[in-house]
Amino acid sequence: MDPLHVKVNGTPRPLAGIAPHANALDFLRECGLTGAKEGCAEGECGACSILVARPSAAGREQAPGTEWTAINTCLVPAAALDGQEVVTAEGLGGPGDLHPVQREMATRGGSQCGYCTPGFVCSMAAEFYREGRRPVVDASGNGQGAPAGHDVGVDHEHGPNGFDLHALSGNLCRCTGYRPIRDAAYALGEPEVEDPLAARRAEAAPAPAHTRLSGQGGDFVRPADLAEALALLAERPDARLVAGSTDWGVEVNLRGVRAPLTVVIDRLPELRELTWGEDVVEIGAALTLSEVERRLEGRVPLLDQMFPQFASRLIRNGATIGGNLGTGSPIGDAPPALLALEASVVLVSRRGRREVAMADYFTGYRQSVRAADEIIAAVRLPLPLAPVTAFHKIAKRRFDDISSVAVAFALTIDDGVVSRARIGLGGVAATPLRALATEAALEGRPWSKEVVREAAATIRREGTPMDDHRASSAYRSAMLAMSLLRIFAENPSARAGDRQEVGA
Repeated sequence: MDPLHVKVNGTPRPLAGIAPHANALDFLRECGLTGAKEGCAEGECGACSILVARPSAAGREQAPGTEWTAINTCLVPAAALDGQEVVTAEGLGGPGDLHPVQREMATRGGSQCGYCTPGFVCSMAAEFYREGRRPVVDASGNGQGAPAGHDVGVDHEHGPNGFDLHALSGNLCRCTGYRPIRDAAYALGEPEVEDPLAARRAEAAPAPAHTRLSGQGGDFVRPADLAEALALLAERPDARLVAGSTDWGVEVNLRGVRAPLTVVIDRLPELRELTWGEDVVEIGAALTLSEVERRLEGRVPLLDQMFPQFASRLIRNGATIGGNLGTGSPIGDAPPALLALEASVVLVSRRGRREVAMADYFTGYRQSVRAADEIIAAVRLPLPLAPVTAFHKIAKRRFDDISSVAVAFALTIDDGVVSRARIGLGGVAATPLRALATEAALEGRPWSKEVVREAAATIRREGTPMDDHRASSAYRSAMLAMSLLRIFAENPSARAGDRQEVGA
């Protein structure tokens, strides 16, 4: 057997002869596993999703087991699965032995043409096996929860069985309508004791392989450690760094991009730490957004507001903060939040390590201060955090969409006076930027209707918004002003003179 292989539904499959840029979806279909399908080739429809075994709890020592994670195979290089373990819809169950997810989908009419169904089943199975999913207890404490089909829970997106409906946010169905699919999700119970995939969670996930592959169109390397990755970049400035592949996969599929050398860094342990110190939080650049969200546990409220609005769960299971910064896109969701939090970017190379303020990181459209031989190692958030924060994303859809405008606020308001204001903007210039003029218009002044209205007129003039198919320049400017008025409306207790106004 070729040394490059992936375990698919319990059976090792050789990756012999795979092209460096071939995606996992094409590889699986060539193996005869045609449940996963290509719908969009850019990670928006979820028809291609499968389960991959990853370390649970982001690799914490007290939880060294496996988490079944749903990913889009149309975006992931097949070579990136070397040494890994995956399960497709066929591996979950068949006609004579349906998996509980498949059974509920069939029973409740969750499938019509069937094109999207295997992807829905895999995303639903990932949530079915999620550690910590528990039935919602109703107000009486009897454990019954709400009837199926009723939204309950803190964010009104959890079913009575604890199923987080956002787990399906990256799966698109054009036939059935989502009610029967939701009903199937909300009808799921707990995995049975003898369920092999449930039992597999107690075992360690496969360690990433040290992969080297050469083929038509370029070379592919998964380095063993950070030192090897930095050496590759020093030798090959034309190398393309890849973590979650959520941007790389789109370029390969839709634009035919073929990098001479692809270096995959998503599993490098040096880039996957998250530490909370007395004066700073450091987030490893190769942690997925889903991992960061769980490990922060809501302790950074601004990021906690951003995460659900960042694409879909399928994308967040692969996308990383380092990747979002590395692409340099002016409409990325993370940069405005990080700008408001006054984050800094840690860059490493064989020449050493340096730290750059986020406000100084971007230099032009999809350009930054990062040199060709540098890797984004982490982002650092200074503590303490601002007490008043908000993340507003204006897009055509509520979830799983590209923003027209993104605005992040981090304000400190003492006795009704704005002592510190940091505002990050996306979608209004060639780069993400700080709203410096608006910050100056707020700082040292009362948090009052008059001051905020004046600042709203200022924020309308921030950046150089353009007209495009997502929004007009005038609309973008108007949304900037509305976002500032909205955060003022959402924080009445911080307003200057409110007590006097109420008593008047």
